[in-house]
Amino acid sequence: MPTTSISPTVLIIGASRGLGHAMAAEFLKKGWNVVGTARGGTTRTLLHDLADECPGRVEIEVLDICEPDQLAELSRRLSGRVFDILFVNAGTTNRDPTQTIGEVSTEEFIQVMITNSLSPMRVIENLEQYVSSTGMIGVMSSGQGSIGNNEKGGRELYRGSKAALNMFMRSFAARHAGSSRALVLMAPGWIRTALGGSDAPFTIEENVPSLVNNLLAKQGAPGLQYIDYLGRTVPW
Repeated sequence: MPTTSISPTVLIIGASRGLGHAMAAEFLKKGWNVVGTARGGTTRTLLHDLADECPGRVEIEVLDICEPDQLAELSRRLSGRVFDILFVNAGTTNRDPTQTIGEVSTEEFIQVMITNSLSPMRVIENLEQYVSSTGMIGVMSSGQGSIGNNEKGGRELYRGSKAALNMFMRSFAARHAGSSRALVLMAPGWIRTALGGSDAPFTIEENVPSLVNNLLAKQGAPGLQYIDYLGRTVPW
């Protein structure tokens, strides 16, 4: 059942594990209600644990962002809802991130670009209607999506997919010029997750509280900003 509290509500796309789950937990600590999505199936996730720990404050919806039919169904289920923040958390990479773009298979190129670039924007295009006129739309980007900061190369397909995401958000912002909503591309830092790997210098516990704090600090600031978890502007 939808939450009935007057507390603000965040809709987090991809909240079953990793950064998305940690963001959901942090928003709950701050008194927010959370609607989070997980992929289909009967597998229990960390998001289900949060729902048990915070009865009445967490709702779980099913969505694989790469499945347009599931997105359309979610949009129908959310009809009439209003969210203070929509945050899209999605990311994948190719099996061998050391490959140059010329070495990447067509299959993996398509998979990574759909997951990291196309699908998050489809989510935003479909669900932005449920975000308050003074709310926020955020998406998980990466510092590796910065063209200006790319001086060492590496992780070429992942970098390119996040740079494409950034460009698509620039286009979205341009089409919504004059909107009072805040738009945020968030670079979370290199974190030890299934995607970030064991060599990453930061833990989820170190970065996510600052990430959420700096996301909330951008509320009420219209226009698109590309920032990192410490609130610093990232060069395009």
